[in-house]
Amino acid sequence: MKAKSFAAPSSKKPLEYYEFERREPKSTDVEIDIHYCGVCHSDIHTAKGEWGEVAYPCVPGHEIVGIVTRVGKSVKHFKPGDRVGVGCMVGSCGTCEACKKGYENSCFNETVWTYSSKDPVDGTDTKGGYSTLIVVPEHFVLHLPKSLDMAQAAPLLCAGITTYSPLRHWKIGKNMKVGIIGLGGLGHMGVKYAKKMGAEVWVITSSKAKEKAAKAYGAKGIIVSTSKEDLARAAHTFDFLLDTIPSGHDVTPYLSLLNVHGTLCLVGPIEPMPGFHSGMVINGQKSIAGSGIGGIKETQEMLDYSAKYNILPEIEVIQIQDINKAWDALIGKKMSKRYVIDMKKSFPQK
Repeated sequence: MKAKSFAAPSSKKPLEYYEFERREPKSTDVEIDIHYCGVCHSDIHTAKGEWGEVAYPCVPGHEIVGIVTRVGKSVKHFKPGDRVGVGCMVGSCGTCEACKKGYENSCFNETVWTYSSKDPVDGTDTKGGYSTLIVVPEHFVLHLPKSLDMAQAAPLLCAGITTYSPLRHWKIGKNMKVGIIGLGGLGHMGVKYAKKMGAEVWVITSSKAKEKAAKAYGAKGIIVSTSKEDLARAAHTFDFLLDTIPSGHDVTPYLSLLNVHGTLCLVGPIEPMPGFHSGMVINGQKSIAGSGIGGIKETQEMLDYSAKYNILPEIEVIQIQDINKAWDALIGKKMSKRYVIDMKKSFPQK
């Protein structure tokens, strides 16, 4: 099956039009006509080879929503016409302790990522949602609640679960003070979820100009990370900090904001980080932790929660022909919301 897409031909070149063949669905597979795909900073890191070597052409995209067109004979929970989503992964071993506990994203053997991973069926490089169709094992396909707008739902498959999962794990709720570090695609979702869970939410950002947006999303206010006065006023007051900055950085200024037993959770940077003095966590029994997306069961829970409380990302819909401009905006930190590609308008049927 021929798929139309945009792909990175190398780590140094902009994305360009690319056609490729998708494999035919197996008995447990679901074929999906992609309607929308969110744009994640991870797409940029991967395509530019910043997280290791990848096979080119690289077709990114792991915030996928669409309509089921075909299902394999053994598929039990989906049928043609269903509205569905696909997130960051399309496979795992299914037998290790992590998988059996529902943490397929932490598979002890090998998680199969939606793009730039090895498809265990035919050994080819997986290709993601910057394309017109995709074939995914049933277990890794998610039901999209009827009330969710498809375009707005797309970023939930990564930005949504990446922020929802740690907030749930650390039991964020009333009488807690939460700081969201960074107000991009991840950060603004973190604000919305933490606010709905009952916490007092603040945004910690290098940009004073983002104060209006932060408050509109539900934050009580902002702390400017470059202001010594702001940091001093907020010292020792936060129970939980969600760090969404997408690259390596010094966490020392943020550790000073934590209260006794507070936790700083990294969800943005996936690379070596500068060191810190151990006294900053020993004093006060503070923790530095990490979290990455969530398992399939929890991702479905997040979609249902988002539908129940109408928690959706702020988006700007684009056509794929503008993807390189969108990437430039993300790199330049010019977005406090999420780009979403309209695949049907990008590749209109003739």
